[in-house]
Amino acid sequence: MASKAETNVVYAAGIAQGIVLVTFPAASTVFTDPSEYGLSNTQYGTLFLPQVITAITAALLGASLGGRFGTKRIYLAGLVAALISMTLLIASDFVKDDQSAAYAVLLCATAFLGAGFGLSVPALNTFAAAFNPGAVSRAILVLNALLGLGTVLAPVFAAIFVGLGIWWCLPLVSAGLLAALIAVSLPLPLRIEAKQPAERRAPSGIPQRFWVYAGFAVLYGICETVNGNWSQLDMTREVGASATVAALALTAFWGMVTLGRVLFAAVQRWVPSRVTYHVLPFALAGAFVVVSFLSDGDTALGLIAFGLAGLGCSALLPLTISFGQEELTAISTGVAGGVIAFYQLGYGLAAFGTGPLLDHGIGLPTIFKLAAVVAVCMGVWSFAVARGRPSPVSLHPHLASPA
Repeated sequence: MASKAETNVVYAAGIAQGIVLVTFPAASTVFTDPSEYGLSNTQYGTLFLPQVITAITAALLGASLGGRFGTKRIYLAGLVAALISMTLLIASDFVKDDQSAAYAVLLCATAFLGAGFGLSVPALNTFAAAFNPGAVSRAILVLNALLGLGTVLAPVFAAIFVGLGIWWCLPLVSAGLLAALIAVSLPLPLRIEAKQPAERRAPSGIPQRFWVYAGFAVLYGICETVNGNWSQLDMTREVGASATVAALALTAFWGMVTLGRVLFAAVQRWVPSRVTYHVLPFALAGAFVVVSFLSDGDTALGLIAFGLAGLGCSALLPLTISFGQEELTAISTGVAGGVIAFYQLGYGLAAFGTGPLLDHGIGLPTIFKLAAVVAVCMGVWSFAVARGRPSPVSLHPHLASPA
């Protein structure tokens, strides 16, 4: 039976990982500011390529590494990687006058960030489920809500620190939280009780239906990342908002992602999750259309639109995993990692694919119109994913019992 300290440290790590995950997008205005790093659109977009590669690799290898080295070691390795990422981000500020050197440091920082995310977050989900065997769904819901809280706090901190001219305090705060978590976690057992392995046949291969889920995850990754990585630049360039207000738009997006996941989990008794799954992509498409027509001075409308986009994104990824785990029982233990890997692929396409488009004269309003088309395609695709299937028992996916 896990101690209260173990449960608390897992939840605290969820908040910290949420902050760390959004630190780079939250500082987007700093990276593209000519008086700071002066990155081009392409350079800013490509900044996330190492993160995508290492996150996908870690997500795919995480389960096997956990079985080999233990979940606690994988969790700690993830925290250390994230700490290195934040340390490198702080160090880059000292060499930003040499753009080539600063950019190389930033690329290394995002590589460690991806590895840290891919290793620690699945481990945290495993701990949350294992430490609360009588209330797994609630534990996973709480952890995801706290991860979401962290993603909300990052742009809030960015708004404060950028406004004060000390943006580097954002990664400094993140580094401090991670260092404290490592120190607190080391003496804790963080042990998962071994269970008798059940006799089961190894699956003969990846079911064809998995690729339907993978395709949906790619589309979702594109839609989420257009908001998460490019919302602040849209607010400053197209709406004329200050960096502080632009950070609030990112806060609105991630805040509604978090609130939406809690809300739809609470109302699924009255609103079937399958209905939610079909409706949200079209709501997201509507939000993209509104964003694409924002003009100078539409600050309040921009905040509302990005909040609506967050609500549109909120339940889609966890429901995709839940549908997959309940249908693809032969590979249920690998569904989450596989879906997350393809979500990261979509993340990469939107993160470093948008930059070159902008540098070739395609404006952000057009990017958001294209994202609306992707969201509509995702809405149509949702019927292929959930065709004739009952709503999942839980909006938030169940983790496989640790062996």
